[in-house]
Amino acid sequence: MQLEIDIEDWPEGDWEALAEHAAAAAGEVAPELANPRFVTSILLTSDARVHELNREWRQRDKPTNVLSFPMLAREDVVHLDPDDGPPEMLGDIALAYETCAQEAKAKGIAVADHTAHLIIHGLLHLAGHNHEISDEEADKMEALEVKALAHLGIGNPYTGTIS
Repeated sequence: MQLEIDIEDWPEGDWEALAEHAAAAAGEVAPELANPRFVTSILLTSDARVHELNREWRQRDKPTNVLSFPMLAREDVVHLDPDDGPPEMLGDIALAYETCAQEAKAKGIAVADHTAHLIIHGLLHLAGHNHEISDEEADKMEALEVKALAHLGIGNPYTGTIS
């Protein structure tokens, strides 16, 4: 997967490398995400900008930690031929710095670790996973997140341990 990363209103850091590592880990546990034809844009921005996007596209008048905007149906994601055709836009992800930082502090974890988790979470949404559909789908998505984070040496965000 190719990433197009735009960073605005985030502190200094190697956020691009973190996003690349998180995407690779997501591809390890959800192989459809490793398709080299996919292009995903990741915007690391402010709460104010994510608030605007959430209000405009989700009709929710508040900031949130991560937004995902899939461009393809799950069936199309899974069946896209990796060797034949032009690049395909998988979707867009936007992360809000202030919310990410507050959540990381509340959990007692590094902002970078929480950011990696949220990028993986967003990518799984772009691949068609949806934890809001059912408890079964939520458990499946959570398990994929935990496995991907373990590839990065990051503990289970739901229990605080490395699986």
